Amino acid sequence: MDFWSNPIQAAGDWLSGIFVGWGMEADAAHVLTAFIGILLLITVVMVLDIFLVWLERKIVARFQDRIGPNRLGPFGLIQPFADIIKLIIKENIYPVGVDKAIFNLAPIIMMMSVLLLWAVLPLTSFLGLDLNVGVLYLIGVGALGTLSIIMAGWASNNKYALLGAFRQVAVMISYEIPMVVALLIPTILAGSMGINSIVAAQSTWYIVLAPLAFVLFLICATAELGRAPFDLTEAESELIAGHHIEYSGMKFGLFYASELLHTFTFGGFIAAFFFGGWRGPWVDQIPLLGLLYFLVKAVIGYWIFGWIKYTFPRIRIDKMMDLNWKFLVPFSFALLVYVALTNALLRETSFYAWGMFLSNILFGWVTLEILRRRARGERVKVETAQKPGF
Repeated sequence: MDFWSNPIQAAGDWLSGIFVGWGMEADAAHVLTAFIGILLLITVVMVLDIFLVWLERKIVARFQDRIGPNRLGPFGLIQPFADIIKLIIKENIYPVGVDKAIFNLAPIIMMMSVLLLWAVLPLTSFLGLDLNVGVLYLIGVGALGTLSIIMAGWASNNKYALLGAFRQVAVMISYEIPMVVALLIPTILAGSMGINSIVAAQSTWYIVLAPLAFVLFLICATAELGRAPFDLTEAESELIAGHHIEYSGMKFGLFYASELLHTFTFGGFIAAFFFGGWRGPWVDQIPLLGLLYFLVKAVIGYWIFGWIKYTFPRIRIDKMMDLNWKFLVPFSFALLVYVALTNALLRETSFYAWGMFLSNILFGWVTLEILRRRARGERVKVETAQKPGF
């Protein structure tokens, strides 16, 4: 096997050969090699998470016309390590009446729910498990984050933590519906639920074929991540800090690190579902180059989430739920049916890409026109009701 065509497989076979040479059974050697590979991936991801802390601070500094971290190390790159040391040496505090087992388990499950997503994240053509139900796996593993939030709020024995957990769980469960529907659109276009297969099918990026699905997924992912303008669980003026208000030290650090890594992971899924993932020039000749393309696209997706967070103000919880149930849910189902029909009608035509793009623009324009007329009618009702004599 050419090493550069699949370095991960080549390195795994080499390491398994060493273990077999030491007298280990072949099956046991393969299991041990896979376990070492998993530990290596987790290590790399956690180091990446440290870099994301620095990147998040630099992004918000630029948006708020500040410098950001610049004291420790070049460009302030050592600052996240100082924060980690601070979190490690902080006192581990348990509130009165806390359920210690669930209290300690919640941040671990939160981080685990993010790390498990990397099993199906298609970093390159040869790295990332291509499950034939990868989209369902993404949704199923994401539910662990919901579980950890309600565990943290309930076990903290704090009404603010519990209320913040209830808010976020309600948001996550609600916004999962249009997000799943949005993910069904790339599934229909590619004819597969395997995420790597969806990437491989994008001779034309799906952001071109289904731009409305991308916008829908971006909105729902922002709500799932609990980031502004949907960060109702951390509405400081109301709930102080939400479900992790009672956490200190590295337990709080796990929640914070999970949020940043989860955001980057969703940036990677945006790259995979709508921007061609690891596909790019010369990938066929140098497959490892796909890793660079994927990381660049994922960082751009991460920056988009930061752009949204530091641009829009927080909205009220009732308005947020109204947005989902009264607009996004019916819009997502209508869009799914519409894209499926246009895809079936235009797939064999010579203007497939242009036809899909323009049909999405038409659907979006019709939607905006319906909303505009509905808003005008509501405004007329309010103005009429305020006039004396009516």
